[in-house]
Amino acid sequence: MSAIHLQNLVKRFGDFTALKTMDLAIADGEFMALLGPSGCGKSTTMNMIAGMEDPSEGKILFGDRDMAGVPMGRRGVGFVFQNYAIFTHMTVRQNLSYGLRMRGAPRAEIDRRTGAIAELLQLTPMLDRKADRLSVNILQRVAIGRSAIMEPAIFLLDEPLSNVDAAFRAVMRTELKHLQRQFRQTMVYVTHDQLEAMTMADRIAVMDHGVLQQVGTPLDVYNNPANVFVARFIGAPGMNLLMGRPAESDRGLVVDLGPLGVTPPLPDELAAALRARSGDVLYGFRPEQVSIAAEGRGLALPVNFVERIGARTIVHLGQGAGAVKAVFDNDVRVAIGETLVVSPVAASVRVFDAASGVAIGGTG
Repeated sequence: MSAIHLQNLVKRFGDFTALKTMDLAIADGEFMALLGPSGCGKSTTMNMIAGMEDPSEGKILFGDRDMAGVPMGRRGVGFVFQNYAIFTHMTVRQNLSYGLRMRGAPRAEIDRRTGAIAELLQLTPMLDRKADRLSVNILQRVAIGRSAIMEPAIFLLDEPLSNVDAAFRAVMRTELKHLQRQFRQTMVYVTHDQLEAMTMADRIAVMDHGVLQQVGTPLDVYNNPANVFVARFIGAPGMNLLMGRPAESDRGLVVDLGPLGVTPPLPDELAAALRARSGDVLYGFRPEQVSIAAEGRGLALPVNFVERIGARTIVHLGQGAGAVKAVFDNDVRVAIGETLVVSPVAASVRVFDAASGVAIGGTG
């Protein structure tokens, strides 16, 4: 019953199409992240799952049951918003137990479940404090607990951590995953933050401009982006993409990058896919998947800027359309103005059609 199937789902607001023919299957007990920039349609999708919006076309099924015409209150979903909407005149205990009290649950059950969720979310010392005296971080934790205590089969969270500080977000990522595992809920989590999606989700649905771009595990979408949008959006920094054209060499098939020179030879599978095509391509590689090479063994680029960020260093190379970022350990010795030769790890290279942006072979 807690599996979710979105079939040919479309949502229009007047002349504006917010969601364009989306098909997505979310398994029973799965943690699915809807990831994308603002305005991509992810919150609209969640609102339709919750019953807050009606689809313009298509179906939403919970298991085999069509949700058409089923109001939000009868869908059995829990919902946590970006704005926590806590009853500030109540204590933490009263907020957590509110849904159970409205349902008429026995006092012993209310006490047991309130204590358990408070312990899970580290709220036990605050149970008798008024909510209006608590920090935003704690209020958002209470909001999550108030919904979770009802043990909904489907739990929907719309950017629940966007208003809290970075340290608290890191804590809550772990706690939300524990919560989902404990109650075995189907969880749908809307976020624009790829770190949240990558660290918590079983699978990620990447969206842009109302279009579902790719669905896969965090490693799938990172290692094998389906198109240029996913390649750039996933990763911090995103994938390097350089315009070029396939060319034969005495070492095998390479990509001629024009003024930047030629790439190292492509892996056999990718080379075979490219030989069957013509036209410009985008040569892609992750900043983390490069090494410093000897002259003539990679791309020779000037160092423009060096960011030292704790355990790693991001080196900015080249300029304009030929700009590249490379990530190394924090002890790498590079200086602005010098030329650095970087060689992408061959197995990690991805190539995209320059016209359509779609990935070309060799990404399995």
